[in-house]
Amino acid sequence: MNLSTLIKQYFHSSNNDVTIDVFDEKNIYSVYQRVVSVLTQYIDIETTVLQAMSYCFYEILDNVLTHSGKELGTVITHYDPANHILSFLVADDGIGVQASLSENEKFTNISEEEALRMCIQDAVTDGKGMGFGLYSTSLLARDAGLRFEVRSGNHTLQVQNGNEATTESEYWQGTIVYLQLCTNKEINPSEVVANRTNVAAQYNEVFLIDNELEELW
Repeated sequence: MNLSTLIKQYFHSSNNDVTIDVFDEKNIYSVYQRVVSVLTQYIDIETTVLQAMSYCFYEILDNVLTHSGKELGTVITHYDPANHILSFLVADDGIGVQASLSENEKFTNISEEEALRMCIQDAVTDGKGMGFGLYSTSLLARDAGLRFEVRSGNHTLQVQNGNEATTESEYWQGTIVYLQLCTNKEINPSEVVANRTNVAAQYNEVFLIDNELEELW
């Protein structure tokens, strides 16, 4: 996986000030916790954004291990406090979105463009999951997103300013999910998960209560 190319394409304005983690089945949760814990230290990031983002972030990491056919994934994160922009990218060099969805007999003959358009819809899955991770991420992009991309094979699905487009792009073996968020905008995290789970309580329990108790000591 050519990380330098990914950084140039997606984080060109960051002056290489990015964090890179490789994750697998053994360390996925520790990588998730470390990334989100670092973000909680920035008091200018809206808590509601982090509550929703933390849920979507883990779902995207888990998608790599569940659907890509690979044991490893890579995550790149960057926060720009001056402009209130959080960016993260999760990449793998696995089978890609089209091949993954084709494992479901409903999508056997799906094209690459169709696969990308459908993968962010609710309950669209290869049969190994619920098909909710990318859908909830698309709702987060709707509420606080600046740019959301799913790239696989020769195509990229981009959602920006409420507009959705699928275009031909430089070939990528596997899947890239890229999300850029506005962090100073208050949102309703329950709407991001279609009111199916209490993401605010889940985030607070893991990342806020423990921190507050530590401060008391």
